[in-house]
Amino acid sequence: MFLKSVGFRQDVPADRRGYPFSLAWLAGLDRIEFRRPVTILTGENGTGKSTLLEALAAAVGSVTVGAESVETDPSLEPARRLARTMRLSWNVRTRKGFFLRSEDFLNFARKIAQIRADMQRSLAEAEEEYRDRSAFARSQAAEPYRKSIAELERYYGEDLDARSHGESFLRLFQSRFVPGGLYLLDEPETPLSPTKQLAFLSMLKEMTEQGSQFVIATHSPILMAFPDADLLSFDHAPIRRVTYDELEHVQLMRAFLENPGRFLRHL
Repeated sequence: MFLKSVGFRQDVPADRRGYPFSLAWLAGLDRIEFRRPVTILTGENGTGKSTLLEALAAAVGSVTVGAESVETDPSLEPARRLARTMRLSWNVRTRKGFFLRSEDFLNFARKIAQIRADMQRSLAEAEEEYRDRSAFARSQAAEPYRKSIAELERYYGEDLDARSHGESFLRLFQSRFVPGGLYLLDEPETPLSPTKQLAFLSMLKEMTEQGSQFVIATHSPILMAFPDADLLSFDHAPIRRVTYDELEHVQLMRAFLENPGRFLRHL
């Protein structure tokens, strides 16, 4: 456990009381404590789960994956305003980890594919330019590009963007994970099938055993079921801890799977 709690200043100036300070869960909230290695943020769309996660990323100074820096991304300006009113309390400060939003993943995959294509193009040009030179000269000219391509493939495999989204996401996560980090994930289930979500749960278990901490915003009852996760519901103001069986997502999914026709006949 690295991040112990986040506190919120209540003396927000009047000119800063619009969004995100208008979110219902913020009213009168003094602090949120992080009690377990995995904290799950749950609730309906628009309740502010992602806003809290983004503000945490800004306050922590997290590295982003597939997106602009948290310090400069225009879409994170409301989160940065909220972050300036937050007080972080640490057991031990860590600089490891990253912030990942589901929508950033495909951008990252495309970026890696473009870098690889550029490297291959430069390799072909170098080989053509040195075609009539000695084998040593050709090798020296091509070596930097071959090494760069090999490094990309070592981390991300070949054609990250050509895999299924779920396979690519898991490969990306494995490649960027280091033990002892703080990982802030917004709806990581988006590219994952139910089977891949179970694989992701297995990865989470391994990573927490290596000393990492996760704060995850999700709509997935599968991810919410992570053993011993701390479940924070944003459907209540103030935020409150709930059990798995109390979650509306879980209750609705169970009821639907038990009798889909009961819901579908009203469409």
